Amino acid sequence: MPKTVHDPLHGSIRLDGVFLKLADRHEMQRLRQIKQLGLGNFVFPGANHTRFEHSLGVYHLSGQMAESLKLSDEESDVVRAAGMLHDICHTPFSHTLSELAEVRFGLDHMKAARKLINGEIPTYAEKDEEFLMSEPTISEILEDAGISSRRVCDLIEYPESKQSMGDLFSQKAGQSFFRSGNYLHQIIHGPIDSDQMDYLVRDAHYTGVTHGAIDIERIISMLQVHNDQLVLNKGGATAAEGLMVSRSLMYTSVYYHETVRVAGSMLNKAIEESKLDMRDIHLMTDCDLMALLESQGGKTLKISRDLMNRRLYKKAYVGYVADISEEDSRILAQYTQYEERKKLEQEIADLADVHLSEVAVDIPSESALLSKISIGKTDVSILKDDKVRSITKMSSIAKALQSRDTFRWAILVSSPKDKTDAVGKAVKKVLNLSMS
Repeated sequence: MPKTVHDPLHGSIRLDGVFLKLADRHEMQRLRQIKQLGLGNFVFPGANHTRFEHSLGVYHLSGQMAESLKLSDEESDVVRAAGMLHDICHTPFSHTLSELAEVRFGLDHMKAARKLINGEIPTYAEKDEEFLMSEPTISEILEDAGISSRRVCDLIEYPESKQSMGDLFSQKAGQSFFRSGNYLHQIIHGPIDSDQMDYLVRDAHYTGVTHGAIDIERIISMLQVHNDQLVLNKGGATAAEGLMVSRSLMYTSVYYHETVRVAGSMLNKAIEESKLDMRDIHLMTDCDLMALLESQGGKTLKISRDLMNRRLYKKAYVGYVADISEEDSRILAQYTQYEERKKLEQEIADLADVHLSEVAVDIPSESALLSKISIGKTDVSILKDDKVRSITKMSSIAKALQSRDTFRWAILVSSPKDKTDAVGKAVKKVLNLSMS
């Protein structure tokens, strides 16, 4: 019996057959208790939406894209399943813990999704064994419905593109091309994908910011497959510019908001101080994790309670992008990797005579620090007169956005309020940046 979900963004989302079964799975239901923006509601009180509703949105948009492209039923089913299941192994508090989970516990949520779908790792917590041990794997459900589990997992796990954008832009009209289905991958992970379109409009809606207006209907109607790649007809170029503007502004004002990042750093500190075995963190909800942290006592309990009562660390040192020199960028780039950043935190803590848990250093990625040019998801392919060009070759707005910094700061160091002076002075001595 089909069901209709009423979504505040997309209207009616129809679920039937295997997709209704997937939505009702315990692995999917866990996502109802994982906030999409992690600790973003500390700054944006309305940001209490979850990974579950986002997953339904991605499923819905993936289906609309498949329909617009006139894909076969088989291909449509594969991309819709991938859209629904793409976040099934997300950690509690979403991306807040992504780096820690991967470095400390070996969990890449997209790679882990394949193992979860195939039943190669636990799919439920020990407390639920009595109720769920007889459940078939998601892979079995997909295969029984005639959907290739392997193809679904390949789309989720973000496999390497079979053709670079440079190859696509140089492709001559009429030149033969081996069709490998890369366009399916780009519906889930691409310059204009279902995941990105849903999270931008959904996050803007629930945070209350005005940067998430995207003409999704126009974009989807202008999609085409050209030489195995997903491209946008020239009539959709303006809508693509709008998406790029939205993405750039949302990263600046929401995803890299300083207070949100400080709160996230505290959560990571609480876990680092704990002695918990987190190998099954992909089975936990936000509430599960906080309860475990509070059971630890000591520094972990203190940080957790401070966090939940919004007694946040304060900024001890901030280096803004506008003030950073090339030499400063090179210095900071040494500390973008997790282990090197932990060593930096220890050095600062020793000099400031504070506990390691009281120093949190946040630095963007090395590529972001050393180059202001950011291609990847912004490199939209536009089809005009049977020739594919990068949108940056046709749009001054797009070109400007590629060189726009998505964050205002290059280093953000936080600590408890009574330790900020000592920590700030230690940062300046240890790094000796010109902007100090």
